[in-house]
Amino acid sequence: MDESRAVSFSPPKLILIVALAAVVLPYASSSVRAETGAVMIAIDRMTVGSSPDGFTFARTGQGGAAQWTVTADPTATSGRAIEQTSTDRTDYRFPLAIYDAVSATNLSVAVRFRAVAGKIDQAAGIALRLRDADNYYVARANALEDNVRFYRVVKGRREQLQGANLKVTPNDWHVLRLRAEGERFTISYDGKPLFTATDSTFSDAGRVALWTKADSITRFDQIEIEPLP
Repeated sequence: MDESRAVSFSPPKLILIVALAAVVLPYASSSVRAETGAVMIAIDRMTVGSSPDGFTFARTGQGGAAQWTVTADPTATSGRAIEQTSTDRTDYRFPLAIYDAVSATNLSVAVRFRAVAGKIDQAAGIALRLRDADNYYVARANALEDNVRFYRVVKGRREQLQGANLKVTPNDWHVLRLRAEGERFTISYDGKPLFTATDSTFSDAGRVALWTKADSITRFDQIEIEPLP
């Protein structure tokens, strides 16, 4: 067979190829788990040293801008992680990496994180139903305080809704999950449910974001977003 000969497609085959491309291309930076509908953000396809693809960056509070980058990490699942590297010590400063592709009301978000360093804080969090940098819910773990907390942020002001004290070891990978269903929120840590909270402040769809505090140098791996009914 002459391999240099051009390949042609009949109209039905061409239509099928175009349809498949329309489905696949929007997830060029994400892997989709068909059995659950969950989206796993494909950090392994991102370029080390660059800002993570598919994210917009913001900050709640005061202080300098955050610095989000893709870093090589042999302990991460794919050998790469998304890291917040700024060491600005402003206490009321909350960097956000907002994922552009998802806006939802009911969803379950899980992140694998490692608190690398920080003198003021060593925190990692999940924000959801985010309207803007000053209005959202956030669940966060802190390796300096050894606790997990759930907050609402309204007009830039953070208010604690629920929490639990437990060991959050620095420089170890942990999994934080925040599940939102209507007014009910469930927070889990390393696969175990910690507590639930109820609140109706934000009932509309919003973005999902990675969150840190002050000078926390934190790495994020295996970011999974699952829409719920």
